[in-house]
Amino acid sequence: MASGYTMMDLICLVENQNNQLTVNTTALEILDKMSQPVVVVAIAGLYRTGKSYLMNRLAGQNHGFPLGSTMRSETKGIWMWCVPHTLVLLDTEGLGYVEKGDSKNGSWIFALAVLLSSMFVYNSMNHINRQALEQLHYVTKLTKLIRAKSSPISGEVGDTAEFEFLSRLCLGCMRFHAKLKLDGSTITEDEYLENALTLVSGEDPKIQHSNMPREYIRKFIPKLKCFIFECPTNDRNLLQHMEGLSENQLKSSFQNFCQYIFTHAKTKILREGIIVTGNRLGTLAKAYVDAIKSGAVPSLENAVITLAQRENSASMQKAADHYSKQMAQRVSFSTDTLQELLDLHATCEKEAIAIFMIHFFKHRPRDCHQSKFAEGIIEKKKENFSLKNEEESLKYCQAQLRQLSEPLEGISKGTFSVPGGYILYSEEMNKVERSYELVPRKGVKAMEVLQNFKQSKAATKESIMGTGPSLTAVAKALTAEQAKTEELERKQELLTQTLNETQQNMEAVERSYQENM
Repeated sequence: MASGYTMMDLICLVENQNNQLTVNTTALEILDKMSQPVVVVAIAGLYRTGKSYLMNRLAGQNHGFPLGSTMRSETKGIWMWCVPHTLVLLDTEGLGYVEKGDSKNGSWIFALAVLLSSMFVYNSMNHINRQALEQLHYVTKLTKLIRAKSSPISGEVGDTAEFEFLSRLCLGCMRFHAKLKLDGSTITEDEYLENALTLVSGEDPKIQHSNMPREYIRKFIPKLKCFIFECPTNDRNLLQHMEGLSENQLKSSFQNFCQYIFTHAKTKILREGIIVTGNRLGTLAKAYVDAIKSGAVPSLENAVITLAQRENSASMQKAADHYSKQMAQRVSFSTDTLQELLDLHATCEKEAIAIFMIHFFKHRPRDCHQSKFAEGIIEKKKENFSLKNEEESLKYCQAQLRQLSEPLEGISKGTFSVPGGYILYSEEMNKVERSYELVPRKGVKAMEVLQNFKQSKAATKESIMGTGPSLTAVAKALTAEQAKTEELERKQELLTQTLNETQQNMEAVERSYQENM
């Protein structure tokens, strides 16, 4: 984890500096340590409306998100507080703060809060009237700021169903001080909100414009819950130090709000049932902000693809590491036959693919064949083990032949330059070959090394035959013919071995394909 920070520390997740949004790498490192599913509660609203105070109440802390005592916005960007063990609180900068400069960033902050949260809280001051609804104009921009698909049809606004993953998980919460009455009758908080969202009849353009926020709120956030927060306490002295108020000093509406969040806020889930963990939340935040910085519209589909690529890449690495470790532990170079190595490969590959599938991130039907990518990586590693096996066999066989063929070195001393020298040399060569055949675990290069050895001695053998007086011309011709025949037989044996090994490799690949379909 990042030095100096823990999961309980307040830290900026998305920074808004110099009209530029960036993701804090330290915050990503903190999220990357959280492998469990998370509930993400985000709050947005105008600055100086008590958003940070509500977040502190949810965290069960008096201090955490900074509280402002002036008209200056205290929160910039999106701040994060990870509350053990699965709750992530996101506090956004106050919307409409005049010192921010670029109002477009306010829209992006709002959109990011909606995208990242599983429970979205919008906090407002005073009545839910036309002005309050117009302050929620950020909702009307969501169709321009968020896409469900990476390549929507040109001119298509988008179906409400495409944003079901947002609307199903959003909460609206308004803060004001009025009594709840309609036409002289007392109404509930939810009835008050429903009435505020009722469309006004009329064809006048001004009426149509005022209805727009209501329509978009219903489209994006159809499941709303309203809370009415009265003044936290009647004691004016305590109001100056709200962060010090205990639970029993607060009005019940604050306690009810916290209880509702804890009861109804669910684990963040994307489309197709993809559960969001802490590390996935970090990946999503970075993907969305990167899209914004590039001038594109954040797309849930592209973000999920990024998520899949990141996790499947890690899954492939886990599978490949397991395969390499198990092969290194189990194989004893050099194996007596290629099939012995292939059998070990099949066992380790099966284990590795099982590990890959456990961690595999499937977000599209066609992704069921993604294990083939892992098989391709493992196949390359198998080739490396195969080359290592051949190298070890080659070195071992060459060393054995050098030791066994020491008596043949007597040619430099004239040992075989005597009557019958050719016969003596041939007998020594036969002894070497017979002794070599008895050497255990020579491996896959045994035949090739022997043939290369005999070929390297062919010129010496012909030299002895040419200088020795013991063979007639006919015998020499027969011997030469026999040598050619042996050479052809050696080449044929080597070719047969190569073809057999190629066939074994092909069968192993086909068997792996069938087993992992």
